[in-house]
Amino acid sequence: MTKSMQVDLPDKLADELKLLVEAGWFQSQEEAVRVALLEFVRRHRAELIERFQREDIAWALQHQESSKP
Repeated sequence: MTKSMQVDLPDKLADELKLLVEAGWFQSQEEAVRVALLEFVRRHRAELIERFQREDIAWALQHQESSKP
């Protein structure tokens, strides 16, 4: 299953992406973006999970405090 999305890029980054495809590093701009996102998530997975957990805990504590009489 795949999901399609539109991404707005600064002109300079879009130009670099186009050059990578033209140089043969990727078959398409879509492939390059997929690879970049996969690599980012792979490198930062533990950090992202910890951040989301901390945000969830902070939210729960805030709501716990606000529900006290």
